[in-house]
Amino acid sequence: MTLKIAAIAAAGLVLAGAATLAAPGAEPTDPVSRGRYLVRVAGCNDCHTPGYGPAAGAVDDALWLTGDRTGMSGPWGMTYATNLRLLLAGMSADEWVNHAKHLRTRPPMPWFNLQAMTEDDLRAIHAFVTSLGPAGQPAPDYLPPGQTPSGPVVRFP
Repeated sequence: MTLKIAAIAAAGLVLAGAATLAAPGAEPTDPVSRGRYLVRVAGCNDCHTPGYGPAAGAVDDALWLTGDRTGMSGPWGMTYATNLRLLLAGMSADEWVNHAKHLRTRPPMPWFNLQAMTEDDLRAIHAFVTSLGPAGQPAPDYLPPGQTPSGPVVRFP
């Protein structure tokens, strides 16, 4: 094989590799699409979108991240998934990054996962959530242990 043919073959392999990287399922790069991807794979919808789990994720985007009135009950009391669309609508990207990096909440929110995200990840999440616009109602307030909630509950040991 001549050097010219080898170079063409090598270039073809590089292009094939690049096409593989851009294949379906690859992480998007524009902030809003990347934020949507991160929200989906990080499991934010699992708690912050009503009915998401039981519907196997087949929930209209209009409901995404509007919080949930299902209480999460455990030794810490009763917590509710925040309406992230209302929360982030009132924050700049810088405020959101600072909030996420210093957040400490009650279970079952995995706040430590937010703190492990890069600043770019958090900014992409902000871009996506704010692109949805504010919607829904605020989540119910936290209830201390021993108080009875008015709606459905998931109980943790």
